[in-house]
Amino acid sequence: MLKTLKVSTSELHVGMFVSGLDRPWLGTPFITQGFVIESQDDIGHLQRYCESVFIDTRRSQRPDFSVRREAPRHRDPAAPRAVKERPRVPIERIFAGRRIKPYRDDSAWEEELPGAQRALTTLISDIDYIFEHVSDGEKLNVIKLRKSVEPMVDSISRNPDACVWVTRLKQHDNYTYQHSLSAAMWSVSLGRQLGLQRHDLRSLAMGCMLMDIGKLRVDPNLLQAQRELTTDEAAAVAGHVGHGLEILNECGILNQDVIDMVAHHHERYDGSGYPNGLMRDEIPPFARIAAIVDTYDAITSNRIYAAAISPSDAIKLLYNSRDEDFQAELVEAFIQAIGIYPAGTLVELSSGEVGVVVAEYRTRRLRPKVMLLLDANKKRLPTSRLIDLQEAGADSGASSLTIKKSLEPEAYGIDLSGVTLK
Repeated sequence: MLKTLKVSTSELHVGMFVSGLDRPWLGTPFITQGFVIESQDDIGHLQRYCESVFIDTRRSQRPDFSVRREAPRHRDPAAPRAVKERPRVPIERIFAGRRIKPYRDDSAWEEELPGAQRALTTLISDIDYIFEHVSDGEKLNVIKLRKSVEPMVDSISRNPDACVWVTRLKQHDNYTYQHSLSAAMWSVSLGRQLGLQRHDLRSLAMGCMLMDIGKLRVDPNLLQAQRELTTDEAAAVAGHVGHGLEILNECGILNQDVIDMVAHHHERYDGSGYPNGLMRDEIPPFARIAAIVDTYDAITSNRIYAAAISPSDAIKLLYNSRDEDFQAELVEAFIQAIGIYPAGTLVELSSGEVGVVVAEYRTRRLRPKVMLLLDANKKRLPTSRLIDLQEAGADSGASSLTIKKSLEPEAYGIDLSGVTLK
């Protein structure tokens, strides 16, 4: 029997072991390189990203593909995978030796918005300067980077909502730069939720800004490839971790948390990651955070080889991967930090209207403020209109509005970069 078969995604069945894709693994929602198809939901995800996949017949649970079988039962996409429950670890124990103190919102979203806009505008400009100089062979300007992330950390410390909103709308032309910025913002938001001190939040921001800097020394043709990489090519891309550590060493960075994030953001909780196959407590805590935000931002962003998925679908993927790829306690804290519908999420309301979540998604997870963009017939409104779903929900009448579902980024041709608050 052949060990590997190329199979169209329209012919997949539960039980098949996927050993390869028709595109690069790196950055796709399929977090480990090889997995058994467990449900129709898994098949749907594969069909979204691939036209064909490679099946390892020896590792499949149903090796005889010529025999028809009854259709598998459908699984609720929101239902978590079966995981072996374990006693929850207190956050204080995960971050032993660090002071943990809850934050409170010190400013309202509307008050924080101008400061967040200034902080992100400056940071985007500085990202260009810092990364381009490293690309030209110069040393990383650590002092400039540290000063650049300070305003963002300050803003998120006061109220994360505004920075999340601005980051979702300020899209950089270069994916690597944008990914670094967004991952930094998500990591600081998670660190705030965990109660980490301000200097730890700065370390998280710097670590995420730098965790992919080694890609500047990888052949850009490999990073932009829309085909399956060879073994040697995949190894070259994975080598960005080592290149990143070299860059940190050259500029004299001694912050161990930052070094850990660059070195281990591709490690996975169950030991399936790279480059060292570390697992559980072998992975430094800040690197565990980096792995979560790196994956979340990647799968909710459009990349050259994969389309973005909605934030709510990404949250489900992370939740279903708890204690497999990511530590459960940190996944749950991340969900608490960003909410079910983060700012910038396109949503369809029960009325059929379409809008974008703009504020108060953390404390009012199911009833945030939404800016309406399309009417019930999905036609563009002459002017956008801000509505408060909490006030609408207080209405006892049948016209009360709720969020029906979240939408894929750019659904109905909506370009959020042109959205402004009225």
